[in-house]
Amino acid sequence: MRRDTFLKSLAAMAAVGALPLSARAAANVKMMIPANPGGGWDTTGRALGKALTDAKVADTVTYDNKGGAAGALGLAQFVNGSKGDANALMVMGSVMLGGIITGKPPVNLSQATPIARLTTEYNVFVLPANSPFKSMKDVVEQLKKDPGSVKWGGGSRGSTEHIAAAMIAQKVGADPSKINYVAFRGGGEATAAVLGGNVTVGGSGYSEFAEYIAAGKMKPIAVTSAQRLPGVNVPTLKEQGIDVEIGNWRGVYGAPGISAEQRKALTDMVLAAMKSPSWAESLKKNDWTSAVLSGDAFAKFVDDDFASLRAIMTKSGMI
Repeated sequence: MRRDTFLKSLAAMAAVGALPLSARAAANVKMMIPANPGGGWDTTGRALGKALTDAKVADTVTYDNKGGAAGALGLAQFVNGSKGDANALMVMGSVMLGGIITGKPPVNLSQATPIARLTTEYNVFVLPANSPFKSMKDVVEQLKKDPGSVKWGGGSRGSTEHIAAAMIAQKVGADPSKINYVAFRGGGEATAAVLGGNVTVGGSGYSEFAEYIAAGKMKPIAVTSAQRLPGVNVPTLKEQGIDVEIGNWRGVYGAPGISAEQRKALTDMVLAAMKSPSWAESLKKNDWTSAVLSGDAFAKFVDDDFASLRAIMTKSGMI
């Protein structure tokens, strides 16, 4: 085979992802983050981007933040603007599923391509430092008296903290359809609302509130895990007699219309990044639990979780 013909064949194979990662030129990845800067999706997307470049499976990673509607605005932009792009990734997770259920946007997650689940993180509920309440018990007593008087602040409608708030109300005998939930477009806005005393209770991933808890600016009153988080002395809801457990997982999807070979190449890139020291450092720094799942198993997991969330939200009176 002539050298120029061989090189053309090599380039064609690389274009469809038929070559192993070691034989392929590193990609220029475009990362859609369907949330404003400062929140969990933003932190996850940028941590993954750094891991991709550190693992040398991507030359560059560019980021596009598009917040709103529990990720639906970013999803719409991704679905409509990235068709067939084998180097496009979008951060997503359980929050997006909840937002799709409550918001019923015109775009659907099934239009994009499942790649991998990355992490699971549990929520913490906090009180502003100057709150008259001291514990989850105080919040529950007020919730029973007047559900609307307790203002819950957190991520978009359908987020895990929103679902958890509705489940708490249901479990303690309050009307979940009457909870006063204030949705914010990003973690930064929710943090500001708690620090400013503009909400009664704030909810988010523990990593997003950790520095403020450590500084005494927020008082943690419960976590949504089955057991206490490692190194975190905060009681679970279950310990406090409230049978609620819910995790906030995050993952990535590829663009619509990519081939099976391109999907595999993109998945291999993400899996390689998650084996890097950079990713291990991000897991530790952000108190994330690794929850790697890829391929058809991840696609099935998303379908099952969507059905489970819909059932919980219906039962809680959210939809």
